[in-house]
Amino acid sequence: MENKWVTLAIRTYQRAQMIKAVLDQNEIETVIHNLNLENPEMAVGVRVRIKEKDLPKALTIVEEMEKAWEEEAAKDLPPKGRKVLLPIDLTDQVHHTCTYGFHFAEKLNSEIVFLYAYYTPTFTISSSINTEINTYSLTDSESIRRIISANNADVENLTNLINKWIYDGKLPKIKFSFELKEGIAEDVILDYCKRHKPSLVVMNTHGRNHITDDLFGSVTAEVLEGSNVPVLTVPFKTPLLPSEIKHVAFLTNFEQKDLIAIDEAIRFLEKDNLRIIFIHIAGKKEVWDEVMLTGIKEYFANHYPTLKTDYAIIKSTGSLDDIQPYLEKEKIDLVAMNMKRRRLFARLFKPSVATKLLFNVDTPLLVMHM
Repeated sequence: MENKWVTLAIRTYQRAQMIKAVLDQNEIETVIHNLNLENPEMAVGVRVRIKEKDLPKALTIVEEMEKAWEEEAAKDLPPKGRKVLLPIDLTDQVHHTCTYGFHFAEKLNSEIVFLYAYYTPTFTISSSINTEINTYSLTDSESIRRIISANNADVENLTNLINKWIYDGKLPKIKFSFELKEGIAEDVILDYCKRHKPSLVVMNTHGRNHITDDLFGSVTAEVLEGSNVPVLTVPFKTPLLPSEIKHVAFLTNFEQKDLIAIDEAIRFLEKDNLRIIFIHIAGKKEVWDEVMLTGIKEYFANHYPTLKTDYAIIKSTGSLDDIQPYLEKEKIDLVAMNMKRRRLFARLFKPSVATKLLFNVDTPLLVMHM
C-alpha cells in the first residue's frame, strides 16, 4: 500500500515544477501528470503525484512553500476594495446568485465582480506496458481562441440579461464587471480574494440532497476552507430572498474572535427586526457553556438595543444530524459562524464544521474569517 501513487496537489505547470524540484531535493520521488506536452507553460490542472508513504512529509513541505508564496504575493497587494465577488459558471442559471450578490452589494455600497475560471481540456490514456500515465494534448492556439470567443459571447449575453433585470427592477442598479481567468476554479477564486480582498464572496451550492463522494473536490468547500474574506453560500433551490432574512443562528465555540465575527455579520444583515440565536454544539451539556452563551447574549443585547437575541445548546455526536431539524423548528433563515483558516493537512483529513454544514443543511451559510 505504501508504494501506491497518490495525488499530492493539483497546480499550474509552473507551481507543479517548483513543488517537484523541492520534493526531489528532499528525496521524495515525484512525478507530474496531465501535462500539456505541446505548451507546458499553458497547462492547468497539473497533478503532482508521490508515493503514499511520503505523504505526511510532503504535505508539510508544500504548506511551507505555499505560505512563502502567499507572503511574497502579499507585499504588492492593493488595499482592500469595496467589491462583492460572484464566482459563476457561465453554463448555469445565475439569477439566484445575482439576487443575493446585488442585494448585499447595495447594503455594503460595493460593486459586483463576476469571476469565471476556465481551462483548456486535455485527455489521458494509460499505457499497457507500465503504470505510468501518458498525456496527449487536444489544445492548440485555435481551440484556445474558440474557448475564449465562446466565453466572451456568454459574457455579452449575461451582461444583456443582467441589464434587463436591472431595468425591470428585479435587481438594484449596481456597477458590475466580468473577469475571465484560466485556471482551476478554487485556485482562481482564492487568488482573487488574496489580491483584492472583496467585502464578500457569494456562491451557490446544491444543498444536502446533492452530496457526492468527491467531498474535497467541491469548489465551494475549498473556498470556504481557504478564503481570507467572508463567504456566503446559498443553496440553489432555496425560496428565501435575501431581504427576507430575519432569523439568524450563529454557531460559537466561545472564542474571542467570535465576537468580532458576530459584529461583522450584524453589519451585513442589520435591520430592525433581526433576531440572532447564539448556538453552541457540544457532546454533552455543561453549565459553563450556558454561562458563556448568556454572557454573549447580554453583550450584544446591550450594544444593539433593537436586536432580538437568544441562545441554545445542541447536543451532537459530530454528525450534525440534529442541526437541520433544529433550523427548521426555529425557522432559521441563515447560519453564520467564524472559521479559522486551516492547514492543508487538516483540510484533507478532517473537514471543518463549515464544510459539513455546506453538505448537510438547506440553509444559506455565512462564514466569517477573523
